[in-house]
Amino acid sequence: MLAVLAAPALAQAQANAPLPAQPKFDAKGIARTETVRREFDGHREAIQVRVDFAPGASFPKHSHPGVEIAYVLSGTIEYELEGKTVRLQAGESLYIPAGAVHSAKNIGDGIISELATYVVEKNQPIVILAK
Repeated sequence: MLAVLAAPALAQAQANAPLPAQPKFDAKGIARTETVRREFDGHREAIQVRVDFAPGASFPKHSHPGVEIAYVLSGTIEYELEGKTVRLQAGESLYIPAGAVHSAKNIGDGIISELATYVVEKNQPIVILAK
């Protein structure tokens, strides 16, 4: 199921919020900053990660051992999910089902940021690159 949600008031608040210090990008232009990791139940954990994309940066096709909810903090990001292209702007969210292969790309001129919230199986890698 593909679900895109908007929160205009929250988006406006986020747009006015100061950005953190310059992210430390990897060679592909992606910076991941884990903000929360807590046990969810006996088998899963809840993890939240801020993901910053340099201009033109993309994250290749991958999946997760649980669900992800991606909330765009700033900029415009394009996802490929379930054979569809989904473009999100600040204040919009995307639900990504467990195991769904997807990718993400910064299609703007500046740094974009999202907050990725996962409920995933414990003791598994958060990101599994597609083959």
